[in-house]
Amino acid sequence: MDVNYSKAEAELVKASWEMFKKDSIGNALIFFKKIFEVAPDMRDLFPFTQDYTLPLEKNYKLKAHALLVFKLTGDAAVQLGEHGSIESLHPKLIDLGKKHLGYGVLLEHFVVVRTALLHTIEGAVPADWTAEQKNATTHAWSRAYDELVAVMQAEMDATRKAAEAAWRSDY
Repeated sequence: MDVNYSKAEAELVKASWEMFKKDSIGNALIFFKKIFEVAPDMRDLFPFTQDYTLPLEKNYKLKAHALLVFKLTGDAAVQLGEHGSIESLHPKLIDLGKKHLGYGVLLEHFVVVRTALLHTIEGAVPADWTAEQKNATTHAWSRAYDELVAVMQAEMDATRKAAEAAWRSDY
């Protein structure tokens, strides 16, 4: 899957990621807080969030997971911006698609995650950026996320169809 990023989009993604990385943990927590705000039921997908009395900031397993997800997404967005392709990430994304299917992730959950990611990015860009810079940055990140998720969703769909076909052939 290829995306024809302009040089300006690639630079915005790269520059913004360098800024976002400076507070990776903070941004990752904002990201996951937004996920749970938009879709509280998604907490059930994460066994380490079952203790609702523990603030997310104090949940070390969640912080580690949030940081991992945030960094993977950011690094992939930069790669996509630099090369116009995420082909080298396909094995990892395919594996993640299979794992997420096993965790009970549904396609609609990716919409929630996209919303949370874009919310995090919008909140993390510098206040002195122009509206045009902010919009262009959000658009570039949106395109990168869509590319990453398309690979995962395709694998989830293929795995689901293969399992259904195997189940039908057994009966």
